[in-house]
Amino acid sequence: MPRKLIAGLLFASTLLMTGPALAAPAGQLYPVIPQFGGIMPVPNAAERPDPKLRYRVVFNITKAAASPDKINPSLEKVARFVNLLGEDKVRPATGDIVAIIHGSATPLILQNAPYAARTKIVENPNVALISALQKAGVSVQVCGQAMIGNGITSDQVTPGIVIDDSALTTLANLQLRGYALIPD
Repeated sequence: MPRKLIAGLLFASTLLMTGPALAAPAGQLYPVIPQFGGIMPVPNAAERPDPKLRYRVVFNITKAAASPDKINPSLEKVARFVNLLGEDKVRPATGDIVAIIHGSATPLILQNAPYAARTKIVENPNVALISALQKAGVSVQVCGQAMIGNGITSDQVTPGIVIDDSALTTLANLQLRGYALIPD
């Protein structure tokens, strides 16, 4: 059999076998942040959120979504973490969970109009997620250096997002203050 045919058959069979696994599983839970960061119950898990701990975590968000019409998966991971904690009745204090956005992910912080001007996508799919994270007490922050590098002005930033001098400074400061780092 020709190599191209074999490769094509292997690719097709892989898609068929993994297709359903890539879909969102039925029965996802959203205990704190509705519609974002769904979780599945794992009743007998050995390691679970510990209500005796103070969760102070900084998420380093540097990667853009696969396409501008998709929610940024690293940002949604923040919602998943909050939902995982919430399922076990752990509620971090406001500001104890931080998402610092920089690098190619920076444009996700844009309001709808400037996002549309850049991407030709009418609505920024991340705005609703950012609002939901903020309502749950997550501090969403952006690197001022990355904003300048991306030609983003402060009046274009989605309301409530904190503009920091640099992600480097934020990451260093928060880790020195005891925050755990979760990379994207």
